[in-house]
Amino acid sequence: MDIKDIKKNAKERMKEFCILCPECNGRWCAGKVPGMGGAGNGGSFNRTYEKLKEVKVAMRTLHNVSDPKLSCSIFGEDLSFPAMIAPITGTKFNMGGYVNDVEYSNDVVLGALDAGTIAMVGDTGDPNCFAAGIDAIKKANGKGIAIIKPRENSEIIKRIKIAEEAGAVAVGVDVDGAGLITMKLFNQPVGPKSLNDLKEIISSTTLPFIVKGILTVDEAKLCVQAGAAAIVVSNHGGRCLNETFAPAEVLKEIATAVGDEIIVLADGGVREGVDILKYLALGAKAVLIGRPIIWGSIGGRQEGVKVVLETLKSQLYQSMILTGAEDVKNYKNFSCILYTK
Repeated sequence: MDIKDIKKNAKERMKEFCILCPECNGRWCAGKVPGMGGAGNGGSFNRTYEKLKEVKVAMRTLHNVSDPKLSCSIFGEDLSFPAMIAPITGTKFNMGGYVNDVEYSNDVVLGALDAGTIAMVGDTGDPNCFAAGIDAIKKANGKGIAIIKPRENSEIIKRIKIAEEAGAVAVGVDVDGAGLITMKLFNQPVGPKSLNDLKEIISSTTLPFIVKGILTVDEAKLCVQAGAAAIVVSNHGGRCLNETFAPAEVLKEIATAVGDEIIVLADGGVREGVDILKYLALGAKAVLIGRPIIWGSIGGRQEGVKVVLETLKSQLYQSMILTGAEDVKNYKNFSCILYTK
């Protein structure tokens, strides 16, 4: 199975939920939430893609980097390259239902392990989805991360305990899900979190805690103050609020402000390996992969997920050779290869 077969299969199986456009920029699927699109007219989704596209790298080939190092460590876990799978749920109402949430969770958690990395599993209005992710983490002997919606604190803490019992590597909350329409459709209350809320949640666990959905320096600093281990610079794929900044627009400022105090991850618009390089150059320690993983699961199941990740890893390797980037652990030095429009 190769990446072309996977995409062909996925296009046939996604029942017009996603037609795998030649340029996956959110225009065709605009407003399809639930579904694969962005909120409103899809502007935030499109901006996330376009602003990352506007970031350019300088090709350099007069150097001695012939075998760049891609491996890194996040939360004490050795990864074959600086990418993890983003938390995604709701296969029936978001992806067309060719695979169910149990199958999808197993595909991504085990496929990530096959590729030498780890997956995040998500939460949604249907409680069976979170349970499916937790079960997949158990099958992987704890090699996974549980991300929970910004519910009432007591409900979040309850789910954190479930993740702890499964042996999860880390836990977190995607705070940008505070206005997600799919939660409202299931009558599941979510909302913003105060600094005290965050402190209460983080103090309830000894696991590394991730706050996903940060777009400003001030909120990044609040996460440091609350004791979080990591943040994900993300706008939830543009699926919650239209007219937001793109992660690529704000990442450098955030990483400069807090990157020495907290792990900074980035999410949104990654379609090929050079996109990973761009986010590293902007200050992220690693990235999250979303949409291509969906194609991998639906188009090729666990093997498809592995193939997608291995393809991205191979592309990153080539991109590093052709820009003179020697080691992903030295990502702070990658700024020398970066240009913005």
